[in-house]
Amino acid sequence: MIRVTGLEVVFGKGTPLEKKALSGVDFIAGESQFVSVIGSNGAGKSTLLAAIAGDVLPQAGRIEIAGVDVTRQPTAARAGRIARVFQDPLAGSCGRLTIEENLALADARGSRRGFGLAIGRARREMFRHRLKELGLGLEGRLEDQMALLSGGQRQALSLVMATMAQANVLLLDEHTAALDPAMAEFVLDLTRRVVAETGVTTLMVTHSMRQALDMGDRTVMLHEGRVILDVAGDERRNLDVEDLIHMFRKVRGQDIDDDSLLIE
Repeated sequence: MIRVTGLEVVFGKGTPLEKKALSGVDFIAGESQFVSVIGSNGAGKSTLLAAIAGDVLPQAGRIEIAGVDVTRQPTAARAGRIARVFQDPLAGSCGRLTIEENLALADARGSRRGFGLAIGRARREMFRHRLKELGLGLEGRLEDQMALLSGGQRQALSLVMATMAQANVLLLDEHTAALDPAMAEFVLDLTRRVVAETGVTTLMVTHSMRQALDMGDRTVMLHEGRVILDVAGDERRNLDVEDLIHMFRKVRGQDIDDDSLLIE
């Protein structure tokens, strides 16, 4: 569960470039809920995820994960509670390490480290099993460097790695935006399956209106650092892309450029 209360983030405070990225955001994502987060450029979507993850410390407000106040905790202290997949397929793994080494690091995220072997026979077989489920033929390439994989393969692995250590929260920051259409659809299907299997509370930032309605069970829209739309249940199921755009315009009380939000 995620509870965000009165969250405010200001970049460059006190300078000519001061920008309020989040303006008193109140937001709750329940246990096992999958929330798609949308909004125009600069709306505060990625800042919200960064604040939850600990990369950005808010000037005001409170962030709770599974009932624990993490507002002032550094990123490393939250590692056992929060898993992330970034837009850049290279950001969530180490290219110089092998596939199994990356998996071993992900599996140990948030736990105490000792001096024993990181990869034993049982662990290696578990890794093979997890990779075989992807259907990408990677189960036979455990000793290959991660850098040898395509962007799509690497992003699929990043998603598997993110959900290995049973975190409370999964943050997906436009995790298919850099992929070709076929691989993006593969990763989206994998996302649905992984979230359903693990029951992890998930926030997925996207620029795609279509994804915002197709993925998860709730859609939240940000604008100028505020939540301006929050739909779920029957209300969401009865929406199409044009309805979502109309609601966005109505809430803002003004017209928007055609390029402000991506329709797919």
